[in-house]
Formats: sequence, C-alpha cells, structure tokens
Amino acid sequence: MFSIFKSSPTKKLHKTYSIKLEEAMMAQRNGDIHAYSLLTEEADKIWKEIQQLEKNHK
Repeated sequence: MFSIFKSSPTKKLHKTYSIKLEEAMMAQRNGDIHAYSLLTEEADKIWKEIQQLEKNHK
C-alpha cells in the first residue's frame, strides 16, 4: 500500500556514482592522475553493484 513511499535501492547508488565520476573528471582536469584512477575504480565498483541490484530486482 505504501510502496510509493519506498525509495529505490539503486537511486542513492546512481547519485553516488555520478558524484564519483564528476570528482574523477575534476581530478583529471587538475592533472592528478592517481586520484582520477582511484575515483574511477570506486565508480566502477558502484556501477557493478547497481547492475547486480537491478539484475536481482527483475
């Protein structure tokens, strides 16, 4: 009945993923390639988690 009030478990992860990619882009623009690679790796882990949750949801 109140399922419209439940937030999607992937919604927060999508937002976190977008933020990580933006931070990675800014690090790359500033020439910090090490930080860029770390942030990109974190974003990749989040993306895999999103895909797993969406796969299990269907």
